[in-house]
Amino acid sequence: MTGGPGQAPGHAPLTWLYVPGDRPDVVQKALASGADAVIVDLEDAVAADRREYARAATAELLASPGATPVHVRIAGEDDIPALTGLPGLAGLRLPKVARASDIRRVAAAAPDTPLYALLESALAVENAHSIAAAHPAVRGVALGEADLRADLGVRGDAGLDWSRGRVVVAARAAGLPAPVQSVFPDVRDLAGLAASCAHGRSLGFLGRSAIHPRQLPVIERAYLPTAGEVESAAEIVEAAARDAGALALPDGRFVDAAIVAAAHRTLFLAARGLASH
Repeated sequence: MTGGPGQAPGHAPLTWLYVPGDRPDVVQKALASGADAVIVDLEDAVAADRREYARAATAELLASPGATPVHVRIAGEDDIPALTGLPGLAGLRLPKVARASDIRRVAAAAPDTPLYALLESALAVENAHSIAAAHPAVRGVALGEADLRADLGVRGDAGLDWSRGRVVVAARAAGLPAPVQSVFPDVRDLAGLAASCAHGRSLGFLGRSAIHPRQLPVIERAYLPTAGEVESAAEIVEAAARDAGALALPDGRFVDAAIVAAAHRTLFLAARGLASH
């Protein structure tokens, strides 16, 4: 386990930008896009006959570390030997994880490598907590909503909310950071993206994956705290600092350790927002 309900939020990016691994020019643009982390994709975004080239190009990129963390979504376990141990690799994102044994197998093949599990089937959602807690190398779990939607046969966005809630609970129960929302596929519908992010935030997600740089500012705005939330968090932190035994604020709001931890997270995110502008 990597933490608990009071864990510091400091190392969780808000914006993750997917980019095809067989397009080194596009990867370089992604690294300069302002995304908190870039995910080089060797799976869905790359045709089968281009994957060997994509793997080699990605290995070349990761031969030295850069300013922006680079994760790689592998296409299969054949990618692991080419990437493990490279100085620029921030983590492996594992598609179609269905069981805890899938994680342990990769962890054995990629020692000391942060792993992020993508849950893309009904079986994976059922096994969400065992996957999240499968190995200390697991640093996060998230849904792959396109494949999950097809597997479940759901219509409409609300049909995935139970699964979304399940993965949020599984991650936190395993001591992992709040999950990142799955991608919003319509890169032109920024209003729809903003509404979807607001809904995801209400479910307990923190941050979101993107497939185009124009989505990044929308995601960041949606997940940064409002002025009212910052003011309330500051009051809670100040009150807790004045009297560690206080159970309520002067206005009657109840305060406990979890609420104080959440307030610290809000203030951290607010400071992050100020630093990025």
